[in-house]
Amino acid sequence: MSTVRSVGWPAVCLAVFAAAWGGNEFTPLLVMYRTTTDISPVVVDALLFTYVLGIVPALLIGGLLSDRYGRRPLMLPSPVIAAVGSALLAAGSDSVPMLVVGRVASGVALGLAMAVGGSWIKELSDADGASATAGARRAALSLTAGFGVGAGVAAVLAQWAPWPGQLSYLINIALSGIAFAALVRAPESHAPRDTGRSLGQDLRIRSARHPRFWLLVAPVAPWVFGACAVAYAVIPAFMTDETSSWSIAFAGLCCVVGLAAGFLIQTLGKRLDKPGSPRTGVIALLFVAVGLGTSIVAASTHMVALALISAAVLGCGYGMALISGLLEVQRIARPDELAGLTAVFYGLTYLGFASPAIIAAVMERFESVGYGETFGFGIAMALLAVVVMVVGNRTRIAGPSTMRSQITDVELTRDEAAASR
Repeated sequence: MSTVRSVGWPAVCLAVFAAAWGGNEFTPLLVMYRTTTDISPVVVDALLFTYVLGIVPALLIGGLLSDRYGRRPLMLPSPVIAAVGSALLAAGSDSVPMLVVGRVASGVALGLAMAVGGSWIKELSDADGASATAGARRAALSLTAGFGVGAGVAAVLAQWAPWPGQLSYLINIALSGIAFAALVRAPESHAPRDTGRSLGQDLRIRSARHPRFWLLVAPVAPWVFGACAVAYAVIPAFMTDETSSWSIAFAGLCCVVGLAAGFLIQTLGKRLDKPGSPRTGVIALLFVAVGLGTSIVAASTHMVALALISAAVLGCGYGMALISGLLEVQRIARPDELAGLTAVFYGLTYLGFASPAIIAAVMERFESVGYGETFGFGIAMALLAVVVMVVGNRTRIAGPSTMRSQITDVELTRDEAAASR
């Protein structure tokens, strides 16, 4: 147990932190790329979403492979790939192709960290005798801290330090190296196993078929990073004129404020969580709706203080949505599908990162559409998701204690028979 405490889950948390730093250090620099390069605003916002092209495959394939081959072989490459991604971003500040490849590499590193690292943290936390919710909380906090610190440091350096397009990326390269050195000593928590099924069969995550996943997890999932994207990509964009002399720092401040709020609210989310109840997810969506409402006012009044308040409220929505989804996933997933179902959840969360590019494209195409209309549509969708969760929870959905058996009884028999043939 002493090994687990000294180099176990803390080492994996550091690797997740480094990958999250590498994934989000780009975000406050969006303002810099918009104002100092010839890249169009729509392309800049699309670059924010580009790393989803790396995240989603890494989440789905990496998580499933780690359920089969163990956590270590799939997680060890994460800090190395994070360092490669940061190196490409540092070298290609004026090159869209290099920025795209660097963002995709950062996404691969982050996807592995979220799916494999999150599962590894939970299992090592369980082995350390921690509470049932400690693993999800440690994984979520490591992720949020990496997002927030990475964005904050990148913004400060880009605004006031030399080499604005390189220095923050160089720091992440060094941090990734330290994380890799620590991760090498972390003990394996999930021994390689022969499931008796082909890889194609393993790609069918049976836990994801349960109605509870689609009625209580899926409706809130896109708002995890949808809320973040509005807080630290859209809000800085409409506040550029008011913060012209410190626009990059303001973008970083929005990141830090939103993610700090999300970091702090996750402890409350753990306390509010109740198996069989959707209340944590519902509270998350209400935070999102209120945050979008205040963003409408901030966009029309251009008040810096109100913009920061909006970022904080949206950050609370992010934090509550993340912890509620992770806890529900850990209740639903079979032990051999934990990383796989976590990957499906995170894959849905990253759909939200498309929102800034969609908003920019819609407003560029339709001159009559403004932030009021786009944010108002978002409020309507968040409230619709609340209705789906509440009504879905009141229907005859199996409780957490019985859901696994309902998913697997018939299907395991069928799969075992197929494997024997």
